Amino acid sequence: MSQPTSEGLPYGFRVRIGADVRVHDGGRTLVGGSPLRVLRLKEPAPALARGQILEVAGPASATVAERLLAANLAEPVLGPTADTGEVTVVVPIRDRADRLDRLLGALVGLPVIVVDDASRDPAAVAAVAWRHGARLIELPDNVGPAGARNAGIAEVRTPYVAFVDSDVVVEAAALRGLAGHFADPRVAAVGPRVQGVARSADPRRFERWDVDGLSLDLGEVPALVRPWSKVGWLPSACLLVRMADLEAGAFDEGRRVGEDVDLVWRLIQAGRHVRYDPAYVASHDSRVTWSTWLGRKAFYGTGGAWLAQRHGDWMAPAVLSPVPAVGAVALLAQRRWSVPVALGCVGLVRHRLGRTLPDTPDRGRLATELTAEVAVSTLRQGSHLLLRHWWPGAAAAAVVSRRARQAVAAAMVWDLLDHREVPLARAPEAFVARRLDDLAYGAGLWWGAARARSARVLVPRITGLRRSRAPRQAA
Repeated sequence: MSQPTSEGLPYGFRVRIGADVRVHDGGRTLVGGSPLRVLRLKEPAPALARGQILEVAGPASATVAERLLAANLAEPVLGPTADTGEVTVVVPIRDRADRLDRLLGALVGLPVIVVDDASRDPAAVAAVAWRHGARLIELPDNVGPAGARNAGIAEVRTPYVAFVDSDVVVEAAALRGLAGHFADPRVAAVGPRVQGVARSADPRRFERWDVDGLSLDLGEVPALVRPWSKVGWLPSACLLVRMADLEAGAFDEGRRVGEDVDLVWRLIQAGRHVRYDPAYVASHDSRVTWSTWLGRKAFYGTGGAWLAQRHGDWMAPAVLSPVPAVGAVALLAQRRWSVPVALGCVGLVRHRLGRTLPDTPDRGRLATELTAEVAVSTLRQGSHLLLRHWWPGAAAAAVVSRRARQAVAAAMVWDLLDHREVPLARAPEAFVARRLDDLAYGAGLWWGAARARSARVLVPRITGLRRSRAPRQAA
């Protein structure tokens, strides 16, 4: 790759317009991304089409490519991958030597550091590491995954490090491919899609649920990771990081949950880019008992309050605009005036969009489409709040309030409509799985908030009420 342009992207770097991007005004207006963006391209920028590849040939095209990437309207087209010796894999582990053996068998050709976090049977772990030629670090005390990863980082001498958990299987070729994202000098970290896999010969029902709804699976659309978007974080189950970006600090060793989200958000706060690339896949073992399946959901929830204290409203359970939020509250009130007020809010959103969108020939149609998307997003987020983040309060209210019961029932109906992609035969089972997931995660969220004595993690972010600010780092 040749020298970087003044904007940072190197000459020859290529980006592809997303397959789900809508193109208006002959390729001058692009709509899509997450959060939803409307990008107007002016001369001398070229008109673009869905799926088109744009190559950086100078500062002007670099600026356009960067804007497309930042808006999640395009994805990088990776060139040659990193050399084998440029990525070192760090595997934190405590016992589970059989899983370590399976993982190391897939990482042939890459240097690996195994960090034994005070295993009960260290000899078994050491034997597997020796057989695969991996370097072994043995910790005398159990410090947790964050501390074990940090111990491995101290021994890495390559430009990039890959963190891979022992209950994950990822091929060496996938890690090399992901390293191709570092051709963009602003990319600090990148992660693959983490998909659940049931290892049992005859998976039980909850194992299938865990595969279908793995909390670490962030979907099939590539993205620039950012809070308040569809891909707002990355898990450390499989994560590549540029070593130079870890000089200011790696994982918080005082945490055993949420430490990966914290690292990713600190990188983003520092102005660095973090990418999600589902073209590469890591397989994650499904949980093998009911208690571990639900317990893991609740465990994830307990970290929410700490993340909210450290990163502010980046951890907000919903992000709503003021006018649609008023409409949602009106519907929740279930009064005679509720529907007229909600419709009035929809009309006001349509009016504002009609005035503020770029002046294109189809601005009216675009404004109507975006208004519908805002309405659907508001209903979706409201449903999630009642069924997931706020369910303990919603359940308590439903005991004494008919309107609360009706609101919860309406949220459940919306949830069914919002998951119409699920085959009809599996819809009831999938509905039950989502509710159990919501109950476990919400319980953990409220428990963490109670322990932290802070309800900040339960408060939605209302945009436009105050200027957005960088989150304050907690001590």
